[in-house]
Amino acid sequence: MAVPKKKVSPSRRGMRRSGHKMQGITYVEDQQTGELHRPHHVNLKTGMYRGKQILEPKSEF
Repeated sequence: MAVPKKKVSPSRRGMRRSGHKMQGITYVEDQQTGELHRPHHVNLKTGMYRGKQILEPKSEF
């Protein structure tokens, strides 16, 4: 069984974990209303998803 010969330094451990950080949430702009919403999610203000009415639009948010 493979065993490391030396202890991994904190610097090298940090370099390995550099891609683990959280990224900001991505938003896309609705082409018709200009509202921002999550990609591949229903726009809650209009109730539209991919050009189809899925939910009743909310009057108050």
